[in-house]
Amino acid sequence: MTDVMDADELLRRIRRGREHAAAQERACRERARSLAATDPEGAREAADRAVAFEAVLRVLEEIVRPGGAPERADGVKQVT
Repeated sequence: MTDVMDADELLRRIRRGREHAAAQERACRERARSLAATDPEGAREAADRAVAFEAVLRVLEEIVRPGGAPERADGVKQVT
């Protein structure tokens, strides 16, 4: 990464990454649900990928909104 960028551009890139991670998490969860009955191993792999994307999403969310409650993939905030 040799490009010089301002804070606004960095924030835009982080938000794009966050949106991508959320979309991938949703896709993996849907794939896991669709494979559950026919391909348990594939469903497990898709669920593992969803968890990985969820972790990335949580990290990026913490960067954008420090200390805020993490948003769930379905748009509902998780209450702890």
